[in-house]
This record gives sequence, structure tokens and C-alpha cells, in this order.
Amino acid sequence: MFVLSFISCVLGIGFLCWLLFTLAVYALPCFVGATAAIAAFRTGAGVVGAIPVGFVAAVVAFVLGQVAFAAPAAIAGYHATLGLARIGVPSPVWQEIFAIVGAACVGGTALVRIAGHTEPAVPHAPVSADAAKPPPGAITG
Repeated sequence: MFVLSFISCVLGIGFLCWLLFTLAVYALPCFVGATAAIAAFRTGAGVVGAIPVGFVAAVVAFVLGQVAFAAPAAIAGYHATLGLARIGVPSPVWQEIFAIVGAACVGGTALVRIAGHTEPAVPHAPVSADAAKPPPGAITG
């Protein structure tokens, strides 16, 4: 019984952490958009002007939030690549070039993963010549 309650507690805490992260990702842009829309409405933009202002503010907050999460990864990528470049590259200019490229690669990867644009790698089944033929008796036209 103790093991079951311990596992339930760990799973519950993990679920709450996931829920808190999801809330932080989506609640902040929603709050920023609503605040901007209300401010635009109160300054005389009307409903027609307040809705686009709120939408644009929410999108900007969402993008900036993703960049804020990816920026530390880019900084870490810069320093890691610079450290490795100092081992094998004698020129300080080329060390910096490699470090900047490494920062761009690591930061871009982090941004894509945070944005959720990565698709899982699914092996594709080979297509044979017989698979492209219609089944016998099928009407083709």
C-alpha cells in the first residue's frame, strides 16, 4: 500500500508540474492579450480595434516567451562551442565564428523544440511496385 501511495504521489506531483508549465506557456500570452485589448478599448479603439490589438499583443508575448526560454540554451551553446574551439582551433577569430554558429544551432534547436514543431521520427515502410497497382476489379478512370 505504501508503494502505491508513493507512486500516486509522484505521478500527481509530475502532473501538477506539467499543468503549471502549460499554464505558464499559455496563460501569460492570454493575459497580455486581454490586458492590451482592454487598454485599447478604454482609449477609444472600440471592439473592432481592440480585438486585433489584443491578438497581436498575445502573439508577441507568446513568441517572446519562447525566445526567453531558448536564450539560455543559446548562451550555453556559445560557451560550450567556444570551449571546444579553444582546444582545437588556434585562431581567436575562428574560435568566435565557431562559437556563434554553435550558439545559433543550439538556440535554434531549443526554440524549435519549445515551439513544438518537431515531429517524431517514424520509419517509413518501403513501397513496393505492387502496392501502387489498383486491386483487381477496381474501377479506374
